[in-house]
Formats: sequence, structure tokens, C-alpha cells
Amino acid sequence: MRHEEPDASHDVDARLGARLAELRAERGWSLGELAERSGVSRSTLSRAERAEISPTASLLNRLCAVFGRTMSQLLSEVEGESALLVRAADQPVWEDRASGFVRRSVSPPHTGMRGELVEGRLTVGADIAYDRPTVPGLEQHIWVLEGALAVTVQDVEHRLDAGDCLRLRVWGTTRFRCAGDEDVRYVLAVVLP
Repeated sequence: MRHEEPDASHDVDARLGARLAELRAERGWSLGELAERSGVSRSTLSRAERAEISPTASLLNRLCAVFGRTMSQLLSEVEGESALLVRAADQPVWEDRASGFVRRSVSPPHTGMRGELVEGRLTVGADIAYDRPTVPGLEQHIWVLEGALAVTVQDVEHRLDAGDCLRLRVWGTTRFRCAGDEDVRYVLAVVLP
């Protein structure tokens, strides 16, 4: 798996921070207003916009919900539009080091297309909770390739082993947890409503 070099990772964080600040400014919101709408502290928002911290998946999820974007859409805005053929070496990788989550955008968002493919990897013990969908009614298909994954959808836990697939529409809280004693790798197909 390709990992970003430290300088490249900081560059992505800087572009991401600038884009978050732009989205807030486009709406005429202060940091306080965004904090109230997202449930994220002003200081954390400020540090993320200045690229002093690398946002976690959970933080980006909250902001994407407020800005009406999927996480892939937001990340593609800072990575640039992809070609129709996306070579493995050109698939953007984003890592949430704090939670043990690595996300490869296999088929990033593209103008005129509603679906995308994401490869997710969670390290042993990784546990990510999302308090709301980025887009209500977002369709997801989760196919486990290696390991075991527990996906909780509005208080109902589904355990998926290698080869299993869970299909759902996301309306509320979700949680992704590595459920085994080895890392889990899965494909997430996302389709906008």
C-alpha cells in the first residue's frame, strides 16, 4: 500500500484546511457558528483550518454533514478531479493515524457520476463512530476482503467476515470496528441518493 510521505501528507492537510475555511467563508459563518452547527469546538476547527492538526475521519464526517458533501467529495476537491481511468498509483490515500484508518479512493467522485469505490483498512483495535451521515439516505455496500469488520447501524451491529457484504442506506449513526485479531480490509461502494 502506498503511503503519503510526511511532506505530502502535510500538503494535503494544508489544502484541506484551506478548503474547509473556504466552505465556511462561502456561507458567511464564523468559527463559532460552524462549531455550533457541527458540534466541533472552535479551537479544533481553527487548528484544522490552519493545518496545525490532521483532521480525523470522525471530524471530517461532521463537517461534511454540515457542508452537504460526502467525505470523498471533500477530499477530491483538494486532490483535483480524477480521470476516467484511475491507475493504482494515482488513487489518493488518506490516513487517520489517530484511529488506525487508511482510506484509498479507488474510484473517486467524478462529475456526472453518483457512485464511487473506496478501499478501507482498519488496524486491530480501530473503532470509528460517525454521529450522522454526510448525506442523509446515502447508499453504501460494504464488502469485506480480509479480516473481520463490525458495522453498527443505528444500534444494530452486523459482523462481517471475509467475503460478506452489507447493504444499507445511512440515515443515522454508524460505527466501523475491526472485529478480529488482524487488520481488516474492505471495499465501500458509495452511491449518492
